[in-house]
Amino acid sequence: MSRGINTRCLHLETDENEISHYGAISYPIYQSATYAHPEVGRSTGYDYNRVSNPTRDQLQKIVASLENGKEALAFSSGMAAVTLLMEMYKPGDHIIADLDLYGGSIRLFNQVNSKNGISFSFVDTLRENIEDYITDNTRAIYIETPTNPMMNITDIRKAADIAHRHGAILVVDNTFMSPYFQNPIDLGADIVVHSGTKYLGGHNDTLAGFLVTASDEISEKLKFLYKTTGSCLAPFDSWLILRGIKTLGIRMERAQQNALEIARWAKTKKSVKKVIYPGLEDHPGHELQKSQARGFGAMLAIELESKEYALKVLKKIRMIKYAESLGGVETLITYPSTQTHADVPKEVREANGITDSLLRISVGIEDVKDLIGELEQVFDETDAGR
Repeated sequence: MSRGINTRCLHLETDENEISHYGAISYPIYQSATYAHPEVGRSTGYDYNRVSNPTRDQLQKIVASLENGKEALAFSSGMAAVTLLMEMYKPGDHIIADLDLYGGSIRLFNQVNSKNGISFSFVDTLRENIEDYITDNTRAIYIETPTNPMMNITDIRKAADIAHRHGAILVVDNTFMSPYFQNPIDLGADIVVHSGTKYLGGHNDTLAGFLVTASDEISEKLKFLYKTTGSCLAPFDSWLILRGIKTLGIRMERAQQNALEIARWAKTKKSVKKVIYPGLEDHPGHELQKSQARGFGAMLAIELESKEYALKVLKKIRMIKYAESLGGVETLITYPSTQTHADVPKEVREANGITDSLLRISVGIEDVKDLIGELEQVFDETDAGR
């Protein structure tokens, strides 16, 4: 019988058969750079930490299980994972990417991969037809859904169908949803990307990244690049992510519940011009999200009446922190135009809706009355100061 996702956050299918590690409930940290061999031609299964490590292997197996993939590889950061992914491609290859992506991904594609001869077409997958951008040398379609920070929803099944009909693969960054709410491989994706720093780790205390695939062919390519380039996740960081995943389900449920209440509260404020959250019924991607995911997540964006108002809010918040990143237990507010998307040209940001009055909120697991109470006070103080 298939185990539920909360159980799989804690146990592999083979856990009950494991009798090593002295019965340790918390999987041990194998803090070793190399491994001894009994004799020439015989190995314990581990040779060198860059290639494999027992703690990292346990983490990779759990993440693969959560994403319904065959193989997961753990990296030193989310961007390390995307960087290695791009090593699959050669000069002359073409990739279609969503126009509204994390700024670090756009920076990598435009400033690093493009100089190496890989070309990109950035497409508004919400309003444009991806297929119109397919060329003979298109090798991949790369999307986030929901996107960062505008929460646009892309039809994963449709994107996978377009990619496969043209001999390309579909890559989906699933960081915002986590495997608890969405499994792109089940919908046709070939590779799933995660910044494990975010919801998988969940505590803002370490960096990590993942690539997950259900394809044996892709897996072999990625594993070769992995051992060659050396961007693997260290044993202690692997253990921290293992620990974080144990509470993934309850954290996601609580954070999502809080996010919906905050989104509804924000819609009542006159100074808020727009609330962008897929869990609201007026979000244009609401029904599509319901068809391809089990939830709406805990990320939302609000557009305020002016840049000045947004800056005052950021200055006045107290318990809630003005900080980059997302997916931790603490609620954070980010200012995309100078933080996550600072390297994206202003005209591109604004075309995507990323104005100087836009704030992105990663909702945590605090008591929601305390979060709304602080926001209410901050908004009241800002209004009074006008």
